[in-house]
Amino acid sequence: MSHEDRIRLPALRSRITTAEAAAEWIRDGMVVGMSGFTRAGDAKAVPLALAARARREPMKITLMTGASLGGDVDRQLTEAGAISRRMPFQVDTVLRQAINRGEVMFIDHHLSETVEMLRTRQIPPIDIAIIEAVAITETGALVPTTSIGNSASFAILADKVIVEINTSQSPALEGLHDIFIPKHRPQREPMPLVAPHDRIGTSAIEIPPEKILGIVITDKADSTSTVLPADAETAAIAAHLVAFFEREVAQGRLTERLLPLQAGIGTVANAVMSGLGAGPFEHLTMYSEVLQDSTFDLFDAGKLDFASGSSITLSPAKARQVFGDLDRYKDRLVLRPQEVSNHPEIIRRLGIIALNTALEADIYGNVNSTHVLGTHMMNGIGGSGDFARNAYLSIFATKSVAKQGAVSSIAPMVSHVDHAPQDVDILVTEVGLADLRGLAPRERAAAIIANCAAEPYRGMLQDYHARAVATCGGHTPHRLEEAFSWHVRYRDTGTMRPD
Repeated sequence: MSHEDRIRLPALRSRITTAEAAAEWIRDGMVVGMSGFTRAGDAKAVPLALAARARREPMKITLMTGASLGGDVDRQLTEAGAISRRMPFQVDTVLRQAINRGEVMFIDHHLSETVEMLRTRQIPPIDIAIIEAVAITETGALVPTTSIGNSASFAILADKVIVEINTSQSPALEGLHDIFIPKHRPQREPMPLVAPHDRIGTSAIEIPPEKILGIVITDKADSTSTVLPADAETAAIAAHLVAFFEREVAQGRLTERLLPLQAGIGTVANAVMSGLGAGPFEHLTMYSEVLQDSTFDLFDAGKLDFASGSSITLSPAKARQVFGDLDRYKDRLVLRPQEVSNHPEIIRRLGIIALNTALEADIYGNVNSTHVLGTHMMNGIGGSGDFARNAYLSIFATKSVAKQGAVSSIAPMVSHVDHAPQDVDILVTEVGLADLRGLAPRERAAAIIANCAAEPYRGMLQDYHARAVATCGGHTPHRLEEAFSWHVRYRDTGTMRPD
């Protein structure tokens, strides 16, 4: 396609500029919103030009995104000293280190909440939004690429917009998006979405063309997924979940269609979702955030009828397959803003089966998704809280041990709580599955220890719980002097195992 085909409002073609020139419009202290959700549909040229400028001229911005960025953008901006505050999610190692040193102030939001706070001016407004698009329509509306995330609201709420037209993104993406923007409270009406395939909005981001400062032409593909293939442990987790779903069907609580599925980003969730292809389930649907390789594996297996998400993030081979033949899938896909994909009322209305991953869980079902040893941020809570609190079934999966067995993912007490026991229905590891529905804390402890913990930690947990019950009692028995002793031992010796 020519630039004329990509920029269909002729008056805007004179605003084509370079990434370096566009970066000059961003000033020290500004709040910048960038498109991008889990490495998909992110701005690619202007942020790197901004990093190069910040190396020459010290400056700092507050950076908001949908979720994580690709292409080393967070790393280069961090190394250039250009980020003072970052929200709501990230995965970059260099940025993570700066956050944990206290050099970058990281605000960890539920992914459904960031633009709600922007809309009501509870956080500072966006000065400039940088949005990747596949095209600009005849009216000046922006057609997103492989994600929507927060891009629509960023473009609408920002004072000015810089557009990156990415010619490497397929024109077939146009028409894939469903952009619905809720009204301001208290005049807001319910979102009229009652099935994953419903379309309730527009196919492009409608903004006044005069807000567009400049247009940068790029041709760099999305960064591909770093998700690893399934291994023996993730295959075992998938098998436990398939068996659980089969029991739910046999007991009449689910049908073979299950209910709409959500899966968090990552190797464990992706492998588990792919594992459903080997089960007896048919005509599945997804209402999720990130559509990963497993989504298209299920399409190709004839198991999945429709998938709704906020972005598409794929491995290199799967990206070539899917985007090389997008018309094959297009009528079975929709991408939405993350405040819609993660909207609590929609999640509860549709009866989502939510699968997310944990760093660690404790014997009572508290889940830590974000902090190592209770202090050091990994990535952020993402959308797991949006789904866990409101899902029909809230499932958390993790391998039972980490660091070659030096760490038990099942601990006496988690070092940081992201999800309370009331939000956790099922806990599953490669060891087994604990169904926690309807159980009191002491019963939950017995189920988790017996079904999810690996030896020698299982015996250690049984001993801890028995002594807590005998010596401390209470509704949720804990020996406070020991509750974090495993974490302390790992910090001091490099293992949770006793001498």
